[in-house]
Amino acid sequence: MTHPEHRREEFLVTTDPARLDLDFIHGYLTRSYWSEGISREIVERGIANSLCFGVYEGDKQIGFARVITDYATFAYLADVFIIESHRGKGLSKFLMESIINDARLQGLRRWVLGTRDAHRLYSKYGFTPLAKPDRFMEVHNPDVYKHSQ
Repeated sequence: MTHPEHRREEFLVTTDPARLDLDFIHGYLTRSYWSEGISREIVERGIANSLCFGVYEGDKQIGFARVITDYATFAYLADVFIIESHRGKGLSKFLMESIINDARLQGLRRWVLGTRDAHRLYSKYGFTPLAKPDRFMEVHNPDVYKHSQ
């Protein structure tokens, strides 16, 4: 199977799972506000069941995102990040363009995501607040990673 690659200067975005640096991804996610304390096993399981996008400078991974999808109607965008040392270079936009334009994700009826502070970035790719939030429900367990250790 071939995995799409997108290049911009010295940077690469690809969905090749063999290139993912699980130590790097877990190290970032376990410190993030949205998955603080997440175990490596849970990160690995999430990656195995998602379409993942790695961002690289040479052989070094510097960013990540994953899409949880049925490839037909729905996609949930999660775990999007670029490491601090590489922010301000347009890499989050490069990553988002690679995700939104991926051939496997075209024609979906709905995309969703959650963010605390990146609304401006995501709005550039068509994301808006829920049109009918009264139709959405959730089960939210913010301390689940603290109990799964």
